[in-house]
Amino acid sequence: MRTIERAHQVEGSRLLEAARRLAPLIADHADEAERERRVPKAVVGELVSAGVFHMFVPRVFGGGEVDVAIGVRVLEELSKADGSTGWIAMIGATTGLISAYLPQQVAREIYRPGVITGGVVAPRGTAVPENGGYRVNGTWSFASGCEHSHWLACASLVQGSDVPDVRMMLFPATAIEIIDTWHVSGLRGTGSHDIAVNDAYVPTDYSFSLAGRPAQSGVLYGFSLIGLLAVSVAAVALGIGRGPRLSEARNRRSNSARSCGWRHRRQFRDPCARSMSRTTWGAGRRSTRAAGCSGGFGTSMPSRNTLWSDRPALRQLGGRCWGMRCRLGFFRDEMTD
Repeated sequence: MRTIERAHQVEGSRLLEAARRLAPLIADHADEAERERRVPKAVVGELVSAGVFHMFVPRVFGGGEVDVAIGVRVLEELSKADGSTGWIAMIGATTGLISAYLPQQVAREIYRPGVITGGVVAPRGTAVPENGGYRVNGTWSFASGCEHSHWLACASLVQGSDVPDVRMMLFPATAIEIIDTWHVSGLRGTGSHDIAVNDAYVPTDYSFSLAGRPAQSGVLYGFSLIGLLAVSVAAVALGIGRGPRLSEARNRRSNSARSCGWRHRRQFRDPCARSMSRTTWGAGRRSTRAAGCSGGFGTSMPSRNTLWSDRPALRQLGGRCWGMRCRLGFFRDEMTD
């Protein structure tokens, strides 16, 4: 057991070092991501090579199976360099947890080296049982990173079931229609378009119930997909808040009467907001570690704490969030369900 834990720690340290090493490249391509509304291929390729998208995939399938506390630090480091890159890394990494819920042969097929997954957990699809599988129709919004994903998992409500059953349905990218809807001011580089499937057949082995239990054992897989998503979203939010672009906006000077009148309030409130953010994120990290030790995570407390603590910082920073160049728009998108 100690040998396995040591291997997980080594892999986690390697990923964290890789995230820090990639930060300059990610920052250099941030404006391109904003302009093109998708993270550039050069950056995505480096994330693939580093193993970021597979860091929550079981080691038996070739993944990193890193500790959640390390994984969220990796996402935070990436998000400091660019929020959009951190966000699509978060989506790809957290959907890697899906591999633990699938039959082994299916997991090995989908989670081959270099494969990127994405998806949407909002149950916007319908699934009708049919001959050992499901006939699925639906349209899902906010499919971040769909343009570079090879497989997408979409939540669908099974029809005709005695009890509500929401299942994640896995589709190859060729079966998905991408609808160009992502015209926003914040997190533009995530390419979070709508996606749709029309009358697609999904074998049962390529689906799993969100209420089900994983087939893989291990501390990491005590986390539900929703629980892992919650703490990972919080990591992206904190990374953005600590990034140089937001610091630049905070320190920008203005000669307007309104900004001069608020300057003394900024001098007091900015350190308070940063202190509150550090305190709540520290509590969130401790909760994440504790949940990992106990083999589960039942709430999104770290996520709620993080977003709650960021609000004073956003208020005191101000800014024209409707403007396409406003970096604070990133937070608006993260707070949108």
